[in-house]
Amino acid sequence: MTDIATRLAQILPAAALREAGPVYLEEPRGRWHGQAAAIVAPGSVAEVAAVMRLCNETATPVIPFGGGTGLVGGQLSETGTPPVVLSLERMRAVRGMDAQAGTMVVEAGAILSDIHTAAEAEDWIFPLTLASQGSARLGGLLATNAGGVNVIRYGNARDLVLGIEAVLADGTVVNALSPLRKNNTGYDLRHLLIGSEGTLGVITAASLRLYPKPATTGAAMMVVSSPEAALELLRLAQAQIGASLSAFELMGREGFLFLDEVGPETRQPFDPRPDWLCLIDLGMASGGEPEVALEALFAEAFEAGLVSDGVIAQSEAQRAEFWLLRENIPAANRRIGAVSSHDISVPVASIPRFIAEAPARIGAVGAFRLNCFGHMGDGNLHYNVFPMPGKRAADHENQRAAIKRAVHDLVHDLGGSVSAEHGIGRLKVEDLERYGDPGKLRAMRAIKAALDPKGILNPGAVLRA
Repeated sequence: MTDIATRLAQILPAAALREAGPVYLEEPRGRWHGQAAAIVAPGSVAEVAAVMRLCNETATPVIPFGGGTGLVGGQLSETGTPPVVLSLERMRAVRGMDAQAGTMVVEAGAILSDIHTAAEAEDWIFPLTLASQGSARLGGLLATNAGGVNVIRYGNARDLVLGIEAVLADGTVVNALSPLRKNNTGYDLRHLLIGSEGTLGVITAASLRLYPKPATTGAAMMVVSSPEAALELLRLAQAQIGASLSAFELMGREGFLFLDEVGPETRQPFDPRPDWLCLIDLGMASGGEPEVALEALFAEAFEAGLVSDGVIAQSEAQRAEFWLLRENIPAANRRIGAVSSHDISVPVASIPRFIAEAPARIGAVGAFRLNCFGHMGDGNLHYNVFPMPGKRAADHENQRAAIKRAVHDLVHDLGGSVSAEHGIGRLKVEDLERYGDPGKLRAMRAIKAALDPKGILNPGAVLRA
């Protein structure tokens, strides 16, 4: 493997060569540690293609690397032949912006928050928004078809992409960056590569779809008695507010108690802590009045017995406080230390049933604390299992698999997905085989064999190597 590093050094400039380190070889929770024969950061599509040609010639595995924020092990490999880790960090340019059409072409190494800034400078927004936007890179977001908080209004990552540039396993460059909204010229490789987690090609750039920047924004927190009430509140909000509804988040009491227990210190507007709380976010066109719309929603929901208390943001700063509360719940989770974390989705109408039935299934394994929160508007819940006070996650290591199986069996029974927005990576390969449709898996393997016959692209991720 020293030979491949030497040969890469011969075809790449010195600026593209990287030293091994935790940033490339550890996942954020520190559970998995990777290996690498070499780590390279090409600065152009031509350099990416040169790397892929050499690795294909030598049958050397390649792991495309974005921001390293993935939680399912898709960005590292612990076993097998040491791979070349191909980082897109040097390809960060905004290649072009069409402020008339609302499109921009961005390289895969661009950090999401920088894309937001570039779009907003032209009075547009790129609406993909998530907690790791200060470090997550576009290539990784597209490779996992990331979701975030605004899916209810704008869709997942694949809904925000008009065209793709990518390098295939043999070094072939696919230049399909067209910004056309209508383009029916054969197979859509864009949608094939988005969500493929680097197993079919290396995404190097994308043509992104932008949206008008809302003239006014608003947010409210409303206390509901149950997930059933939250579901009814969601339906009422969709009927009253329509397309201006940007996000609808559900948060359970355990998350607020975790913030009280371990922080980070966050202002919480309700005491005692509510059993269930909905965070509703709006973005309206000129002439819209978010506060008025949210007041009307609260009044009707209160009359219907759906909400018992609430607070409406009176400023952008207060709206930001609401979102800080939501975004700090995962930080508190990390401080407590989860036994098993689950990124799942079920049909929106089945959310109350899932929340009602999951505790009994987990209770059959042992006694745990449960923290449920997530994007209720699109059916995506983060359902995490924690040790009881005085215990540590490590004390339950032997129960982790049984807990995951209990949660995922219920998700499957309800017609849901065991991976809503984080991907399959290496962590959930067995889950995909257990719950996936056999016909779909057969087609996926055929596509993988056709585009990557030597199996060098991210082997072991998504499909068993």
